[in-house]
Amino acid sequence: MSEPVQNNPIRILGLIPARYASKRFPGKPLIDIHGKSMIQRVYEQALKSATLSDVAIATDDDRILEHVRSFGGQVIMTSSNHQSGTDRCAEAAEKLPGFDVIINIQGDEPYIDSRQIDLLGHCFADPQTELATLVKIITSTEELHNINSPKVILNKNSEALYFSRTPIPYLRDKNKDTWLLYHTYYKHIGVYGYRSDVLKKITALPVSLLEKAESLEQLRWLENGYKIKVAITDIETKAIDTPEDLKNILKEKRII
Repeated sequence: MSEPVQNNPIRILGLIPARYASKRFPGKPLIDIHGKSMIQRVYEQALKSATLSDVAIATDDDRILEHVRSFGGQVIMTSSNHQSGTDRCAEAAEKLPGFDVIINIQGDEPYIDSRQIDLLGHCFADPQTELATLVKIITSTEELHNINSPKVILNKNSEALYFSRTPIPYLRDKNKDTWLLYHTYYKHIGVYGYRSDVLKKITALPVSLLEKAESLEQLRWLENGYKIKVAITDIETKAIDTPEDLKNILKEKRII
């Protein structure tokens, strides 16, 4: 009797974009968090993922390049002209071929939970999935009306219909302070997965009108007809965007 044919596993590459020139916090990938740099902590957390075949950091700065090499991490040098982490991932993916899916892991979340990466990776078990991201149920009115926290509405197939900085949908007959009592709102968790061929295509698209209006790059993909699969997580990790965020993280004295 012949052996059954085994399905080829999906090869998923985790990429961590890291640039030095941040307006709000220059050099933040190299900041020290309890004895390790932020970028090293993100890299080590990503290595814990059960779905990733490999992990690499994509940077545009020699200081980050040399630092990553010093702790034994895999790093790819990319252009300094990229406008987004997605664009940087696209270039890095070209330099590391052979992967079916690319997952863009935020480089400013030192304690990212590998279960989030796995949840995103599992979306691509469906061969129809082109792009994927995560959302979390919003539980506070303050967060609901925070324009720095993008919201998402979903269709019945768990695909994104639209992203906005304002709460969607608008409950016209209800007081804004009570909206959470009448509808489930979702916050976007900014980690993305892309089929490798789709990543190449979306980064070649011109900036769209909706993207300009909301300053959200994923709207370019929706506006051009791509579907974004959405998985719901109950985990949320803290990002470090400013020196004040760093102070708050250090107060926690959390060590992994």
